Order: sequence, then C-alpha cells, then structure tokens
Amino acid sequence: MTAPAVLKFGGSSFRTLAAYGDLAEALERRFHDDGTKLVVVVSGQPGETEQFRERLSQVNPHPEDETVAGLLTLADTIGAQLLATAVHRRGLRSTVLAGHQLGLVTNSSFMWARLERTDPAPLRAALRDNDVVVVPGGQAADELGRPTWLGKNSSDLSAVAVAAAVGASRCEIHSDVDGIYSTDPHLVSGTRLLKEVSYNTAALMSLYGAKVLHRRAVRLAQKHRVEIACRLNRAPFPVGSVIGTAGSSVAAVVLNQRSVALRYDTDELADRAFQAFHGANIDTIRLTSGPLVAVVGGFVDLAEFQRRQGLVPGDFAGVPVTAVRGSKVATHLAAGEDDALHLAQRLHDQLNDPTAPFPVSELQGV
Repeated sequence: MTAPAVLKFGGSSFRTLAAYGDLAEALERRFHDDGTKLVVVVSGQPGETEQFRERLSQVNPHPEDETVAGLLTLADTIGAQLLATAVHRRGLRSTVLAGHQLGLVTNSSFMWARLERTDPAPLRAALRDNDVVVVPGGQAADELGRPTWLGKNSSDLSAVAVAAAVGASRCEIHSDVDGIYSTDPHLVSGTRLLKEVSYNTAALMSLYGAKVLHRRAVRLAQKHRVEIACRLNRAPFPVGSVIGTAGSSVAAVVLNQRSVALRYDTDELADRAFQAFHGANIDTIRLTSGPLVAVVGGFVDLAEFQRRQGLVPGDFAGVPVTAVRGSKVATHLAAGEDDALHLAQRLHDQLNDPTAPFPVSELQGV
C-alpha cells in the first residue's frame, strides 16, 4: 500500500462548525488531485477541553487521573466525528480511529502518558477500507486497553506516531501560524519566519515552551526520519517551515504565558520537585540561578500535583522567557504576563542587534 498523506489540524482550525465542511472540501480536492489516501489528526474545538475540565471539577475537585484522561479526550473525539461526517457528505469513505482503537500503546500513567510502542495494523486495516481516516489527537491506550492522554497539545505527537506507523516520510502540521517564528508573532513585533529548522533546534525551542510543535513529537520524528512541514490551516495551506536534518543557527525568544516558574526553599526541594514533574512526563526545566523549577506550557494543576507527590509546594516565582541563540540558552523570569510580553519584546530586539551581547543573566522579575 502506498503511504498515505498524514495531516494534523489543531483546535484553532475549527472555530465554527462550518469549518468542518470547509476542511472536508479541501480534503476531497487533495484526495482526488494527489490520488493518495489521507490520515487526518484533529483536536477539539477551542475551549472544549477546558469546559470538560471545569464540569469535572464541579463534581469532584480532585478527580482521579483515569477519569480525567477518559473525559478530557472526548473533546477531540467529538471533533474527529464531526470531520468524518463532513467528509462522508463529500462522498468519500471515512472512519474514526479513537485512542483505544489506534494501536498507540502507552504506560499506565493516564495523564501525560508515555508512548511505548505502536501497532500499525489498525491503521493499515482502516486505510484499506477508507479514503480518509480521522484520528482524535492526544489519545492512546495502555496495555489493558484503558484510555490514556498524551498531554496538552499532543496532537502533534499523535500525528508523527501515525506517520511513522504507516511509513510516511512527511507529516504536515497545520496551525494558525504558517511556521516557526523567531518568537510568537501574535505577541511580539519584528518576528522572522524560520524556513528550515533542525530537529534539535525545534526540540530545544519546544522544551522551553514554543507552542508551534510538541517536543516529543519532534524527537519521535527525528528517530523515524519523518520530515515535519508546518503549514497554515487556511487555504491554500502554504508551507512556512520545514523541520528536518537541515537548518542553520537560530536566534529566537520563547514565551509561553501559561508556563510558570516555582521557587522552593532549598535546592534539594527544587531537585525533588523537578524529578517528580519530569518523572510524570511533564516538560519541566530545572533553572540554575537558585532553587527554581519552570513548568512549561500550563494545563497542570500545580497545587494538586505537588500534593499528590508529597512535595513541599513551591511559590510562584514568575513567568519564564527564554532567549536562544544557536546552542546558547538563557531563561529570564518576568513578574507576570504583562511583564513577560515586554521582556520578550526587549530580548527579541536585542537578539536582532548583531552588536548586542547574548542576554545570559536569569532575572528574578522585571
């Protein structure tokens, strides 16, 4: 069987219900023009996962992880079914493979699960009988078939895992920006599009909070030699950045306003917290300027996680903003979200000035 095209569309692609029909029309054209079957990984509509989390917290403020994983993933399942029926309406054969049907097997850490192996048989069987296979992003199952969740923004990881399973050499990630920029173009002015980015650079930026790609997705792509094409999620879906073996040195600033730095009383307590977060597969950075741990990307109930892990809770220390130039990295702390925006702009302006030194200090608030 010829390898299918593997495409991923994030939640920002589906701001209205009409968007499902629009994308189905584009998929129909792609199918007929290229003569290639499609696997399409999708996220739920914006805000739906958060709505499920809020409803769950009203029933139980401290729900068990298995229930959280089973409920939060429903947003992506709904999105997948809506796209599948829109594709059916265009006259194509389509089906949905949810996490427990997909062949992605994880450990039994229900939240932020770690992908352990992939069985390609379910995908190959679905592709034999269908033109388009729709996959809800971020979903998998453990060895017992229980639903697990790969973590926030893990549709990228699902898409790359699917591409590797079906033998695709490229995975196309569609989002509301057409590629990787020198910093978030929605927040900072004067940004530059990075057209070719190496796996290592993309993974480094993602670790520190860049929202374009999931870090584990980049590493999985590197392992299986799957090239990642970053595309805009609106027609004509232009390619902005390509992640692969090529890529020159990059200067960039990473700001994720959901990331949080925590300060602990001692280095020993900070080390214990870092190990706990890291062991749970949550992207975390142990900062070097004190007993500080940065939890990247948000969507973690910090108080509840630390309580369950028996940790002495850390105090809010700021919002991390990271400057990157080649292999050099320096994380600064801003007092809050507004300060983080100003700091990101200043650091980006400084990186754009070839005469300015690299900003190496870690600031404790601005």
